[in-house]
This record gives sequence, structure tokens and C-alpha cells, in this order.
Amino acid sequence: MPGESFRFIHASDFHLETPLGDLDHLPPQLRTAMATAPRDAAAAVFEAALAENIDFLVLSGDLMHPVAAGPHGMSLLLDGFEKLHAANTAVYWAAGIADDPKQWPEAVPLPPNVTLFPRDRAVAIPHQRAGRTVCSVIGRSSEGRSTLHVAGFQTEATDEFTVGVGHGIADASALSGARMDYWALGGPHNHTEIEGGATAGAIAPGSPQGRNGDEAGPHGYVVVDVDAEHTARVRRVETDRFRYLNVAIDSDEIRSAGSLRNLLGQKIGTLTNEHGGRHLLIAWEVTLDNAEVLPSVGDPTELLRNLRRDHGTTNPAAWTTRLTVRPPHNYPKSWQDEDTILGDFLRASKKFAGARVRGNSTDEASTTPSGGDRLDLMPFTEEHSDLSSTASSLLGDVPADQREAILADATLLGVELLRGGKPSWGRKS
Repeated sequence: MPGESFRFIHASDFHLETPLGDLDHLPPQLRTAMATAPRDAAAAVFEAALAENIDFLVLSGDLMHPVAAGPHGMSLLLDGFEKLHAANTAVYWAAGIADDPKQWPEAVPLPPNVTLFPRDRAVAIPHQRAGRTVCSVIGRSSEGRSTLHVAGFQTEATDEFTVGVGHGIADASALSGARMDYWALGGPHNHTEIEGGATAGAIAPGSPQGRNGDEAGPHGYVVVDVDAEHTARVRRVETDRFRYLNVAIDSDEIRSAGSLRNLLGQKIGTLTNEHGGRHLLIAWEVTLDNAEVLPSVGDPTELLRNLRRDHGTTNPAAWTTRLTVRPPHNYPKSWQDEDTILGDFLRASKKFAGARVRGNSTDEASTTPSGGDRLDLMPFTEEHSDLSSTASSLLGDVPADQREAILADATLLGVELLRGGKPSWGRKS
């Protein structure tokens, strides 16, 4: 039967106890804004809940750890709840791992408009407006799992639109089997949609503010509008004050711009316009296909310093958190054919390219499928008696996942030195 239209906001994973990270240097002019960014983004959710004429607010966990977030986090949350109580707006909260209900101080009661779902069972609450039920909200707080225990949400079937609220992710098959119209999920810090999980959507909105490079891109909450026919429209709203971006650069782009510095300046201008005046925290990943483009790259350390000076002090700022230049895998054949030390060096490097770099382990295969020879670094460390035992151990037992990159870095350094260029002492700046 046709019901009534209604609207709600779904948000999760405030993590008010967690500051922004993935920064090797904290820009002085942004320190205050960065310190308050998580709270500002969470406050934007409550401001929208008061301004959007919603029927209720759904929170699906990990809002904050009460002890780690401190008085500021607790005050923000309670203040938001109290304002919604004054506006007669209900809050349905399924706690996650950080905000385990057992951690909530008994001396700090929640306002009566807030329902904090228990951990041991699902509770179905008919949400009413003017004495009529417009939907059913079924929630359960997490028992400490990273995945959602869907079987724990079994309740009586109802004709109303049903909103399932829980912390954790499950596959579409399990979620659809619970017959919710909308799944309000928490856990992932990036916006996640599970296709086929529910007719109106199975969504984890992510944190309102990203914290590191793994949480790149837009962050915010969702507004769900449901009409009288139970057709839902979901709209994303962005609240992040700082936005992490991971940007890949290839050699063709560098050639087109004339230099890496020109290219990055152009891209920063474009990104600033695209992301709506937010502060940007950018990690650049530059992949070089061959050595011919090296003169257009320059010194990564100097380039990083210039990028931070030229673009990191503006408002909004575009701060470069990391500049990684991946060395080329191929060098001109004419260089390799030279009857010079450089030629000998490149031929030796090619011999070991793709091979395992041997450390202390004795059970490693001598070659990889590509047929490269095994490179044993231990004799090189033994030739230098002034090396500490720690340095010898680190150099002589290279982690498997770092070996190819280390050989590529060493090759680039050798090429720069032997060709008389200024060495770039590291890929990462």
C-alpha cells in the first residue's frame, strides 16, 4: 500500500579521535584548520540534519572513542544530539567498534531522541510522524566484528519501508536476504555501495573527512528521500575540508608540458578548480617509461620544495604530501652499447633486472621466471667494516617487495653519476 514520503540523513565513521595523517611535514599555515577538520566535518552533518527538514538521522557507527576523542569530541556529539532533540528529530545510532556502547560513560546520559541500539539483538522501531508510522528502523550495534552479522537482523516482516542500521560490510547476497529496503552501513572510511544489497541501496557513506592517502577523494554523508511509493533517491553531500588526492603522471604528459614542474603547476590549477575550494593534500606518482625524459624531470627534492612554497601557502592550499618518481626501466640502447663504464654498468644492471636480490636467506630461488641472475648483496656489506651490524643486516637482507625498486633506484643513481648529472638521492621526497 502507498505510504508517506519521508527523508533522512545517513552518516557514519566520524572518528573524532583520529587526526589527519600521511604527512611528513605539517604546513604551519594549515595546522589549526587540519586539527579541527574532523570535528568541522562532523558538525556539518548535524547542521544539515537541522536545515534539511529531515525526519530522522541514522548513524552507523565509529563516531568516536569516548576516551580518545576527549571532551571536545564528546561535547560536539552531545551538542548535536541536544539540538536535534529540540527540533524533535530522532537519531538512530548503531555503534561500531570505536564507539562500543560499553565504552560510553554512564554519567553522560543520551538525550531521549537518541536510540543507541544494543549489541546482543536487533531492535525494530516504528518511526512515526503525526501519529502515523512512516517506516521501520531496524538496528543492532556491532559486537566488535569488521563484517556485518546479517543473520542477527532477522525481525518480523512489515509492510513499511525498512531501514537496516549496522556497522560492518557483507556481500550482496546476504544483505538482500534480510529484505531491507535500505541498508545503512558503517565501517569503510570511503563511500561504498553494495550493488544488489537492497532495493533502495546498501550504502556505507564513509567518514565525513578523509584522514590519509588511502582515503582519497570526496567524503561526506548521504541524504535519502523516499516517496509514497517507496521509491528512494540517494544524494551524496560532501563535507570534507581537506581532500587527499593520489595523482599519477606518465612520461607522455611530461613531454607535452615541457617539464614536470610545468605539468604539476597546470594540474594543481585544474584540481583546485575541480574540488570546490577545498584544501588539497596531493601525493604525486610519476612513472618514467625511459631515460630520455629525465632532463625534463629535474631534481625531485628541489621540485617538492618549490611546489610547497608556490602552492602550499595559498588559500585554498594545494599541499604536496609526497612526490614519488619511479625510475625508468629502459635506458637508450646506445648507452648500453657504449664501451665505457656507463655501458658496463647498464649491462650489469640489465643482467640483474627482474632477478631476486639475495640477502641472508638460503632457500630462495636463484632466478625469476624472466631468467635474471641472482644478486647477492652480502659480500658488498662485508667489504665495509665501518658499517654497523644493523646497516649490514638491512642492506644484506632486502625485503622481497622492495628489491626491484631498490635495483631501479641504484641504476638511476649510477646513470646520473656516470653521465655527470646531479643525482636524485631518493625516489620519495
